[in-house]
Amino acid sequence: MSWFESFVLGLVQGLTEFLPVSSSAHLRLTAAFADWQDPGAAFTAVTQIGTEAAVLIYFRKDIARIVTAWFRSLYDRGARHDADARTGWLVIVGSIPIGVLGLLLKDAIEGPFRDLRLIATTLVVMGVVLGYADRLAARDERGGRHRAAKRRKELRDLTVRDGLVFGFCQAMALVPGVSRSGATISGGLFIGYTRESAARYSFLLAVPAVLASGVFELKDAGDSGNAAGGHTAWGPTLFATAIAFVVGYAVIAWFMRFISSKSFMPFVVYRILLGLLLFALVAAGVLSPHAAGDVS
Repeated sequence: MSWFESFVLGLVQGLTEFLPVSSSAHLRLTAAFADWQDPGAAFTAVTQIGTEAAVLIYFRKDIARIVTAWFRSLYDRGARHDADARTGWLVIVGSIPIGVLGLLLKDAIEGPFRDLRLIATTLVVMGVVLGYADRLAARDERGGRHRAAKRRKELRDLTVRDGLVFGFCQAMALVPGVSRSGATISGGLFIGYTRESAARYSFLLAVPAVLASGVFELKDAGDSGNAAGGHTAWGPTLFATAIAFVVGYAVIAWFMRFISSKSFMPFVVYRILLGLLLFALVAAGVLSPHAAGDVS
């Protein structure tokens, strides 16, 4: 991997990690369109450390408050009823599904799941799911001629059931094209959370999963042969991670402002159009569905 490739891929990672469009799919597609080798699951996991560092800084006050309350709940039984302490426990609970499935499906994630036809399918299907979930949220917020506006849940309303729903939705993002934020936000909207609360919890929930995955994959990024399917090296990978951090921070700030007053429909339309375009390119033989970065 050249330094230019790492710059472009780091930029793509930062731009797409927090938007409901799938960063792993965009890294895969960027390499395919540019006729580069597939950066691989290891490269993706390591560069996500950069974007999660952006989450840690952007939400530093929330995270500090949650971690403090969680530690206090370990020895103070009364503190366990605190909303922040409960959020801390539910982030742990919600991280279990992706941890277990990530280990069980590791070979598939690094191989068959990177098929461009599967990515096209998940882009379209999850686009439709996100669009439907967004319309449900909008209907509750607006109300109607014969229906009053309905209050949607906030983070303080989190329950164990909701934490597990968020967790299983996050685990769906092990398949490129699904989108971690897209899946968890959709799940949150379906079970009654506001757009902002669903997005905020999605970002918080991703922190332990992404950091653990990135650390686990560090050894693969440094291996010369990289049996895990990526084609990375320490220098370019760390450079891409730094780029992803800077760009990712700016995207978080923009996205949280955007969803406070806008719907997810622009992302829904983008996902569906990109998925259909990808289907067309594969069907026409312009892109090979299997070979990493094989453009004919």
